[in-house]
Amino acid sequence: MNSSKIYQKKLQKEKAIIIAIQISIVIVFLGLWEMFAKLNIIDDFLFSCPSEIFKLLIANIKSNEIFIHIRYSLLETLIALFIGTFLGIVMAILLWFSEKACRIMEPFLVVLNALPKTALAPILIVWAGTGMKGIVVVAISLSLVMTIISALNFFRSVDQEKIKMLKTFNANKFQILFKLILPANFVNLISIIKINIGLTWVGVIVGEFLVSRFGIGYIVVYGGQVFQMDLVMMGVAVLAILAFAMYLIISLIEKYFKNKR
Repeated sequence: MNSSKIYQKKLQKEKAIIIAIQISIVIVFLGLWEMFAKLNIIDDFLFSCPSEIFKLLIANIKSNEIFIHIRYSLLETLIALFIGTFLGIVMAILLWFSEKACRIMEPFLVVLNALPKTALAPILIVWAGTGMKGIVVVAISLSLVMTIISALNFFRSVDQEKIKMLKTFNANKFQILFKLILPANFVNLISIIKINIGLTWVGVIVGEFLVSRFGIGYIVVYGGQVFQMDLVMMGVAVLAILAFAMYLIISLIEKYFKNKR
């Protein structure tokens, strides 16, 4: 067996160990939570317990009610994720093209990034309108500025010597962008999407807290209003599963393109 195969086998073994540890942590956490609830160490009225959450989830799956809420929240999240990421990268490219525009806009971007978007969510919903449109706008507001700042920093961090080399061959800005800047930052742009998944879900849930009668956020806020913590925790669990699934899909896409390069 050559050294490369040994190395690959070692990597696969390490990956399997990490996955096993991660699964074990989840199992131990759920087991302790269930045990503490059954032994009244924690108040199951306030914290619920995994078995009751699971029973409620199965009941909602059988009635198909949960899928209505998942479909609503997932559609809002995907729309906001695409628009926020796409617009952010496009605006970062435009600022990269013009150093003067970048210097003008930089302090405004810093201020916008510092604003508490979740606190401003009611204002954004009033401006954009209630329903899905307002929720999507809130979600976009959380990811857009962060995407611009991150992507712009990644573009600027590309090796200047490589840019100078392309310029010696009379490459214009468009050629430098598509031949060097974007390919060199492929992994970085994927990492932005991963971050935006979490930010977009936060925006969607906050928006649904305020105006929606459907979605995972509505389940959570309704469960809190009627003091049904099983329902609240079920909503949180479904949200965690959906966010993790989206993260996993993006990671698989990243791995696929890495292997093709």
